[in-house]
Order: sequence, then structure tokens, then C-alpha cells
Amino acid sequence: MKILLAEDDRDLSSTIVRVLKANKFDVDPVYDGQEALDYLEYGNYDGFVCDVMMPKKDGFTVVREIRKKGNNIPVMILTAKGEIDDKVLGLDIGADDYLTKPFIIKEFLARLRAILRRGGDVKEAYHVGNITLDHENFSLTGPNGSLHLTATEYKLLEYLIAHKGGVLSTERLLENVWDYEADVGINVVWAYVSAVRKKLEEVGSDIELKAMRGVGYQLCEKAVK
Repeated sequence: MKILLAEDDRDLSSTIVRVLKANKFDVDPVYDGQEALDYLEYGNYDGFVCDVMMPKKDGFTVVREIRKKGNNIPVMILTAKGEIDDKVLGLDIGADDYLTKPFIIKEFLARLRAILRRGGDVKEAYHVGNITLDHENFSLTGPNGSLHLTATEYKLLEYLIAHKGGVLSTERLLENVWDYEADVGINVVWAYVSAVRKKLEEVGSDIELKAMRGVGYQLCEKAVK
């Protein structure tokens, strides 16, 4: 699989490149945000690892721009920023995972493989209520239009649709959506649930995602008022 690595710290970049190549990945390193955008426009990559604080364009800007263009490549943000607001922002703008420096190589590789698996699964479009969930372009479509989903948002909503009406515990979602990945906890699940709920509302969905305190989450039809 081919990875684009955008990291302006050349020593760290060289280390990550060596690790990726040792694990059978093909990798192209770039050192600023604009260069990353250029490579993503003309290259064919399976995944994108992106630092935040880079010259020319920061990582958040790069992710925003590629998502606006409809590029659904799995993205891992790799940065020294560890505040929860930064993590939520990274996920909200379209990143699939967020790893804070310093990190353990084994965890980095495990989480990279996880987002690559999620991005590589090919499934049909799902139709439920008045919405359509389409894998081809990771879109959620309803009466009010279409929105892009990240790979993790897609997998979460796909799993919820497959179990529509059932109450799914946080532990069950962690097992089936995140594969019990390291450093993924209740707050991460809640952040993604909130993002999916917001997007369902924005497209005018007639189904809703309910949080049942102490029990779990349920995707169900909206009550008729």
C-alpha cells in the first residue's frame, strides 16, 4: 500500500519512512502542506499521514481542502497538539484518526492499518428511511442534500444501520467499529456519535441517533409529533 507522509521535521519523517518501508509500505515524504496537496492531487495513495504545524499550509487546512474536493483517502493526523479541542477539530474536518506525539511505533502502525482497512472495504449503498449511505464517495444523502463522512463516521453509521432499532453499548461499538484500538475510549465514541447525529440532522433525516444514558446508542425512526 502507498502512503503519503507530510511531516516537516525531517528527522522524524526519516524515522517514519524507515518504519513504514520495513513494514512493506511504499511511502512518499513531503515537508509542507502545499506539497502535500500537490501530491494528493496527482498521485494515487491508499493513506495519508499528516502533521498539523507545517509550512505554507497547516495540516487542518490540507484535510479541509481535500475533503471539499471529495477525496476520501483515509487520513491520520500526527501532531504534538494533544488538547481535546484539537482532536475534536481534526475529526470534525474529516480526519479518520488522531495520534499525539510522542507515540509508540506499534500503536502508530496498528492505527494506520485500522484506518486503511476501513477505507478499503467496498460495500453497497444503504437505504434507510429517507437517507442513503453510499460507500463509493462516503456520502450521506437526505432531503436537504449530501454530506461527506470520514471513514470512521461511515463505518459507525453503517454498523448502526445494520442494527437499526437495537441498543448498542459503547463496548460493542468499540469492538466492531474501532476493533478495540489502543487509546480509543468513551470520549472518542461520543465525539463520533455527535458528529454522525449532527450530519443526520443536517441532511433532513427521518431517523435519529439516540443516546440512552448508561445503556448505549440506538438508531431509530423519529417519533411523529
